[in-house]
Amino acid sequence: MTEPAEIPARSVSPGIVELNGKSYMTDAKGNLVPLALVKPVDVLMDETVRKIIGYARELSARIARFKGHTYDDICSLQALIAQDYGAKLGGSKGNITLTTYDGTERVQVQVADLIEFGPELQAAKKLVDACLSEWSEGSRDEIQAIVARAFQVEKEGTVNRAELFMLLRVEIADARWQRAMDAIRDSIRVIGSKTYFRFYEREDADGTLGEWQAISIDLARA
Repeated sequence: MTEPAEIPARSVSPGIVELNGKSYMTDAKGNLVPLALVKPVDVLMDETVRKIIGYARELSARIARFKGHTYDDICSLQALIAQDYGAKLGGSKGNITLTTYDGTERVQVQVADLIEFGPELQAAKKLVDACLSEWSEGSRDEIQAIVARAFQVEKEGTVNRAELFMLLRVEIADARWQRAMDAIRDSIRVIGSKTYFRFYEREDADGTLGEWQAISIDLARA
């Protein structure tokens, strides 16, 4: 006698599947758990998260399309100006600021270098430590504080980039210090770039332009 074929599981709603007439939810280990055994609070949480994630995916796709259209529009404007006026719009690195004729709306494009630090940084740290150990105590307290923050000595292999660049601006005549700063500069590797779009607007009240206000597309700042 031929056994009846098992009916394949089918999705009846997000997070819930039906198999042989019974409803199940899949747990984090991939097991099918009868819906009747799942706590109501877990079912409610599952529904809420799936609803939010659905909106998040849609919003993410819209932002990606918006970014692509913005980039294309700006590139088209640059090409048109270059063709018609023989002039380049924007800086050498790709930074550009566009403002409406009435001065109330603005679009900024900023291109930032992505950098990492090579092994020369370790040599720089040794030279800096040698300088600090020989300088009289208290005479370089401010420099010691910057160095401690820049190299993050308590976290092996990490550096504070902002403090490191601040260190490069410190003028000290000691030859070892100068070699250390050269080693820091030699350690910098530009590994790419990232383009940021920023949008601003301001009110024009009776011919007086107000302060620029950012149009936020960052959920953390909304």
